[in-house]
Amino acid sequence: MTRLIVAAGGGGDAVAAAMLDAALYGTEGPAVVLTYAWDRLLIDPVPGPRGPASFTGLRPLTRSVQVVPGDARPVPPAGSTLPRLAAELPQTFALIDPHHGAEGITRQLEELVQQLEPESIDLLDVGGDILARGDEPTLRSPLADALTLAACCQVNAPVRLLVAGPGLDGEIPAKDLRDRTGPTLLTLTAEHVEPVSSVLEWHPSEATAMLAATARGVRGLCEIRDAGLPVPLTDQGPTVHEADLDDALTRNELARAILATETLDEAEQQSREICGYSEIDYERNKASWLGTQTEQKLDPKTTLRQLGQFEAEARTRGITHTTLRRLTEALGLNGKQRQDLRALLLSSRSEQYQAPLWHIPPAA
Repeated sequence: MTRLIVAAGGGGDAVAAAMLDAALYGTEGPAVVLTYAWDRLLIDPVPGPRGPASFTGLRPLTRSVQVVPGDARPVPPAGSTLPRLAAELPQTFALIDPHHGAEGITRQLEELVQQLEPESIDLLDVGGDILARGDEPTLRSPLADALTLAACCQVNAPVRLLVAGPGLDGEIPAKDLRDRTGPTLLTLTAEHVEPVSSVLEWHPSEATAMLAATARGVRGLCEIRDAGLPVPLTDQGPTVHEADLDDALTRNELARAILATETLDEAEQQSREICGYSEIDYERNKASWLGTQTEQKLDPKTTLRQLGQFEAEARTRGITHTTLRRLTEALGLNGKQRQDLRALLLSSRSEQYQAPLWHIPPAA
């Protein structure tokens, strides 16, 4: 017997799943986390999610499900955080393959239920965009969540829908989620963050970084993403809620539309028709634009001067914190330079690091 946690959106949701596993179940043994290999372009320059063919060294768990061990490697030019997660955390990370649509993910879940006989199945989303209708103007990445929601609603086993950190993904404001999230199951604390603290030092997820920061007591207004979205860091940040799975499907028009899809292309086309866009199209366009940019050298003196300018402008917007991903892109650096930037910041202004966020203090 084991537990199965489905990371609804991949990326940081997988890290949050490990955090939640330790917080809820402690020493009962690590769970199996079923997750996408879908990292942002800072990590993976290839748009969209990765399938099994994008890795070497995967290990079969069922006919349709592959485990990503610590020694697996993405096939260049693709990139992935999953092998390093698997190497550093005790959970087993299994790969969602969305290329066969919601039907394929449902098949993966059914095989896991038969193989593992899990004592519980949790579908976890950080931020709460899985509870979207699809027409919200701030919604940016509905497809991954809609696919896992559609699959979990079709599997012949009870699934609990958990939402951590309402509003922290910068997509649906927390106030708009209050009537959708359900009761509070748990409020995360600094102690709950500890099992994944080393991962948060390098993982690029912004929503999970803010989830951890709020659990550690950080409050303020955090600027994220390339667009500079402001996200409030409040007492609601570290809360985990149990939402109603059937209500979520009833509300989520995209998830209902893709229930019977057999390819990712079909699901993506439904996203274009219902939501007006596809997040993979956005990644394609951005990847094409990034490919035309000249790499900027990370010169410490220049970078710190640019940082000062960024911070001065951010203060005028009421910003108190930002993420390393936001800083990397705002300073014109690429994903390979993100860790170099972090090292420079910690060596020069370590007092501003409120792990894993960067603090922008008031003007002197």
